[in-house]
Amino acid sequence: MERLRLNSTRFIFILKGLFVGSLVGIVVSIFRFVIEKSLILVKGLYQQMHTQPWLLGVWLVVMLLCCYLCGLLIKSDPNIKGSGIPQVEGQLEGSLEVNWWSVFWKKFVGGILAIGSGLFLGREGPSIQLGAMLGQGVAQVTKQQGTGQRVLLAGGASAGLAAAFNAPIAATLFVLEEVYHNFSPLVWTTALSSALAASWVSSNFFGLDPILDLTASHVFPVQYYPYLILLGLVLGLLGYLYQYLTLNMPSFYQRLNFLKEPYYSVVPFVLVIFVGYFWPQTLGGGNSLIVLTAHSSWTLKVILGYFVLRLLFSTLSYGSGLPGGIFLPILTLGALLGALVFNGLNLWQLMPAYLLVNFIIYAMAGYFAGIGKAPFTAILLVTEMVGSLKHLLPLAVVSLVAYAVVDLLDGEPIYEAMLQKLRPQVKQCVGTYHDRLEVPVFVDSYLQDKQVRDIAWPKECLLVAIRRGENEQLPHGDTVIRSGDTLVFAIAHENRAWLKNEIEKLK
Repeated sequence: MERLRLNSTRFIFILKGLFVGSLVGIVVSIFRFVIEKSLILVKGLYQQMHTQPWLLGVWLVVMLLCCYLCGLLIKSDPNIKGSGIPQVEGQLEGSLEVNWWSVFWKKFVGGILAIGSGLFLGREGPSIQLGAMLGQGVAQVTKQQGTGQRVLLAGGASAGLAAAFNAPIAATLFVLEEVYHNFSPLVWTTALSSALAASWVSSNFFGLDPILDLTASHVFPVQYYPYLILLGLVLGLLGYLYQYLTLNMPSFYQRLNFLKEPYYSVVPFVLVIFVGYFWPQTLGGGNSLIVLTAHSSWTLKVILGYFVLRLLFSTLSYGSGLPGGIFLPILTLGALLGALVFNGLNLWQLMPAYLLVNFIIYAMAGYFAGIGKAPFTAILLVTEMVGSLKHLLPLAVVSLVAYAVVDLLDGEPIYEAMLQKLRPQVKQCVGTYHDRLEVPVFVDSYLQDKQVRDIAWPKECLLVAIRRGENEQLPHGDTVIRSGDTLVFAIAHENRAWLKNEIEKLK
């Protein structure tokens, strides 16, 4: 009788993913808790300033101190700048190498200082990088290299987003769709197990309620679906504007010759005092503002004012290089746009008043889908955040339209565009150990339907396998490459990014 053979690789990585996810869940929950409590204190302080003006001077000194401390952290390790998602993506593709412990603790401290002070920054991007660094740390402690280290890094990133939003399915899909661009079973099973563990830990900290209390929504009537197309068009156009402002804001700061780059943040740290004094409800990433928008009867002028304020100050905050993300600020801008379009339609009596919350929910997903060009993540993320499955079809309609508009305008995925600015010039170098590079073959790729022998492969690599579905086959000269295949190359670890760049030139 043939002996039963067990394939334990994926199972072992699921266990590792659960361990990494548990660690990440604890760390990110503490990170999230400190930021939330800090924002409550800061908003209360701004309220007191109206009766005790001397607090303005004290708070200015505190803001300048935060600027100085963040500048020191950024100067010592520039990899903590921004959301951290482009850096994680660069690590996974092989174009960036970072010191995990340095990034981890400096991102943690810098993120609390920047986000907790009330700047229009999100905690989700930093949570993803914190999780990824913990995954890398566990991999290095357990002597994992190459694929094993990248899988745990991806699992940690997934866990970070899951703990920040309590959305494990969307977190897993975001890492697969937007960060790693790899849907192999080893990656997704590890990422999912990490996300589930982190979400369970986070739920013990913050409870099981959805992160956004938008339960007053209704099933969207079919006769109003044409207005969803209008909403998607608006979101796509203004999503492209957001991309332009965010990607070009560093150029604005470079014109401020009197400031050194690590201390660009003095601009948002000082300006936030003015914002907080007059509009304290707008401070922070924006989740409280989303709920407030859904339960307020603001005029068009007020909503438009909040949108312009959030658009300009969130891009100004992020462009300074502070450790903070754009995830939640994008969702907040989307919610304001949804309320804006809805109120316009309602003013013309084209939309009943009870559908306001619906428009806010759909606009959040559509705005993120257009800017991030990750529609599936946007749909699932908003679904998990609001805790309802009854919006899937309208969410898909708005997300697809917004995505199509940004795509027609030649907008890039925001995190990929940020990585392009970070990515150093890729050169071939001497490697320290052997590694693998997996390259998916898409429909209409140059490689599709060609035999292996017909491709001028770089001489420094070896095509060792072609994965087709669950099966791997050894390639021969007459093997035909099909769309949907994953090409597996053997290459020196340091040359993974170089090889990827060379293969992309073939397409």
